[in-house]
Amino acid sequence: MEIIDKEIDWRLRVFDSMSFPTVIFKPDKTIVAVNKKYLEKLGTDDSLILGRPCQEVNIQHYPEQKFPCVNNGECPLAKTVKCRTGQSVLLKFTDQHGQLGWEERVFSPMLDENGEVDYIIESIRDVSRVKNLEKMYSGIRELIDRVVQSSVAAIIAADRRGRIIMMNKAAEVLFGHSAYYTDNVNVENFYPPGVARELMVKLRDERIGGRGKLPVTRVNIRHKDGTDIPVEMTAVIIYEDGMETASAGIFNDLRDRLEVEQQLKDAHAQLIQSEKLASLGRLAAGVAHEINNPLTSILLYANLMREKLEKDNPLEKNLTYILEDTERCKEIVKNLLAYSRQTNPTRQYFKLNDVIDESLRLIRDQKLFLHITVVEDKWPHWLLVYADKNQICQVLINLIINAIDVMEGQGVLTLHTFEDTVSGKAFLEVTDTGGGIPEANKSKIFDPFFSTKELGKGTGLGLSMAYGIMEENNGRIFVKDTGPQGTTFALELPAVPSSEVILFDSIG
Repeated sequence: MEIIDKEIDWRLRVFDSMSFPTVIFKPDKTIVAVNKKYLEKLGTDDSLILGRPCQEVNIQHYPEQKFPCVNNGECPLAKTVKCRTGQSVLLKFTDQHGQLGWEERVFSPMLDENGEVDYIIESIRDVSRVKNLEKMYSGIRELIDRVVQSSVAAIIAADRRGRIIMMNKAAEVLFGHSAYYTDNVNVENFYPPGVARELMVKLRDERIGGRGKLPVTRVNIRHKDGTDIPVEMTAVIIYEDGMETASAGIFNDLRDRLEVEQQLKDAHAQLIQSEKLASLGRLAAGVAHEINNPLTSILLYANLMREKLEKDNPLEKNLTYILEDTERCKEIVKNLLAYSRQTNPTRQYFKLNDVIDESLRLIRDQKLFLHITVVEDKWPHWLLVYADKNQICQVLINLIINAIDVMEGQGVLTLHTFEDTVSGKAFLEVTDTGGGIPEANKSKIFDPFFSTKELGKGTGLGLSMAYGIMEENNGRIFVKDTGPQGTTFALELPAVPSSEVILFDSIG
């Protein structure tokens, strides 16, 4: 008997020393035992607890707590008796300071030798700190998720095998893949062949950006449709216990930036060209005026000498050569003066198609077209521009003559007009079937005095003058295409809006 009493005393001491408030119930929900922690929690003694149903005690000591049995829910204690397995419930409460808290109540059955529930032990644990941390971290996770999803930069993460585990909306747009359908997509599919492996090598190289870090790098990524897109990216390797578990990358689309950079580059080149033309124009004007006076004297006295010479005089032939070369010099001076013109263009409204008709009519030497097929592909609608018509005709004639020269008098000359309604620009294109412009000459063709013609057959001012004329008329001239099949020069001018076209039509 003494041994049994000692065993009971030992068990009671263990029960009483438990760190969690603990209660023992009968299957009828009557409280038969409580430990010290439970009494401390309620601030009472066991005489007011033992023998009472749990519902009465809970209502008395936990008036703010919402128990399932009080709120028409399933009682976890009754479920423990019924199922003979442990049950748990999470209850919310408000402490004495008005702070929200949570309790986890775990019910464990004590079975007799027949497997029936003899007693039920309830253990009460305050999990407020854990739940508050979970709530805080959940809020942080939600905030991070919102930041990632709303980022204008594309963000992706992949596991060690390259399987996609996260994509934000910007990444879906950039790569063309949906985040919900990437189960069979490997991160290597997001790059041209071999690029993903090269990036991982750089990520692991501590000399580049540090262990597991890739500094800003410019690469091409591959869209789902197969097109390559230039991007700027950074990446990291995610470690756990020193082992690589995942990698993440942030991507910024460079297409818009590169387009702006190219536009700025083109604008800068045009500015340099314009400044160069202006400087050379002033120089040409001064040189032309200085040369013009002695040329006039040479022509005058050479003609006087030829008139006084007797017929068949051997000097007459020499004087003829002098006069021919002087006339050629005079023509060069005339071109220099035209190149250095100081007058403003006389602008008017006119149909761009009319420029083709007038230019072809103004070319005096029609024998040039003897073996040339002229194709006129004109815009079928009114294509009105506002510019100096005579100057535009001068540019077009120059392009036509050049085209005939490069085709060596035989080929197809195509004159094409059209409107780009998106940009509001009108275009006149001149296409030849010559041999194209050599790569080395592409950057020089608009430079003053640059010519590929034989000495004495050109001044190299034609395209340079055309460049200046188009700029003065708020337009531009450029090589649209060139190659062994031929070259296309394009003249671009602002198209007159349709409202002004209607007004012009009613007046004209």
